[in-house]
Amino acid sequence: MTEKSVKENPAIKKWKGKRGALIMALHEMQDQMGYVPRESAMELSVAMDIPLAQIYEVLTFYNYFKLEAPGRAVISICTGTACYLKGAPDLVKEFSKELNLEVGNSSPDGLFHLQCVRCVGCCGLAPVVVINGKTYGKLKPTEIKHIIAEWREKFAQEDAAHAN
Repeated sequence: MTEKSVKENPAIKKWKGKRGALIMALHEMQDQMGYVPRESAMELSVAMDIPLAQIYEVLTFYNYFKLEAPGRAVISICTGTACYLKGAPDLVKEFSKELNLEVGNSSPDGLFHLQCVRCVGCCGLAPVVVINGKTYGKLKPTEIKHIIAEWREKFAQEDAAHAN
């Protein structure tokens, strides 16, 4: 960790010296990187003069924060009341089975991260899954294989384009 990296981190720069700004800085870091890496937590500790243990108390208390990089496709299965009643548990089981992945984890290939969220505000489309901002409504477990294949193809095309 260098003085230069602390000064370059936009979240630290924005929130340094502001009282009660720890959670806001952590939110901003996670928005930038998809998670809060240990190095960033250490930089924040130094810059804001907050013990690293206190930062980790916040990071581990709120399950919003991720300590490891999520997969490239973050699959958010809505488990709010409407989605739950209309089949969200079956979607969770099917995504878990197809990806061989438990909720809260990322796939070994780094492509997928599976999470449950409380409500995405699309109750009329229940059950709903959101993947990287793309909403899939009135979803049936039989459609999940196709959705996973769609994202695998998308990443394969992106990787091929970057390789050229």
